[in-house]
Amino acid sequence: MNKKARMLAEAGISIALAVALSFLKIKPVAHGGSIDLVMIPLCVFALKWGAGWGCLAGLVFGTIKLFLGGSAFNLVSFIFDYSVAYAAVGLAGLFGKKESTRVFGAFFGGFVRFIIHFISGFTVYAEWMPEEFLGMHMSNAFVYSALYNGVYMIPNIIICCLVIAFLNKPFKRLYESK
Repeated sequence: MNKKARMLAEAGISIALAVALSFLKIKPVAHGGSIDLVMIPLCVFALKWGAGWGCLAGLVFGTIKLFLGGSAFNLVSFIFDYSVAYAAVGLAGLFGKKESTRVFGAFFGGFVRFIIHFISGFTVYAEWMPEEFLGMHMSNAFVYSALYNGVYMIPNIIICCLVIAFLNKPFKRLYESK
């Protein structure tokens, strides 16, 4: 099979799997966040095909996710919380060449996604900040955004890193077959 055709087919499968997994939430969080497995197929694809294609697959997934039930308050929310945030997961592909760096790649892609959600949280969503969150009084949008996004992004990053670590050896041929 042609290399580009194979990559496009794998991108489509990864995006479709991420879309399906987006409906299976391990733990929903109020106002749209959730602990889920969405980042895993996006990271696997990015680690194999690189950051450029990984970011594009994440961008496509994020845009599809918005249209399949997401909610954006404005253009900035649409761009940050969906398209750019999931495109950032593709940055995992910067570290996919070596088996020893793939877990760090998954961490990096997830961490950049967290940063993007964090920025969106204190810019777009600050006006909806509750007076109390996790039993603490909220008076600072930076703190609230870090806590809110950390509640679901830290578990998502940990789950993704664990799965990538577990799949690293069995998928050695997958990562190397292009």
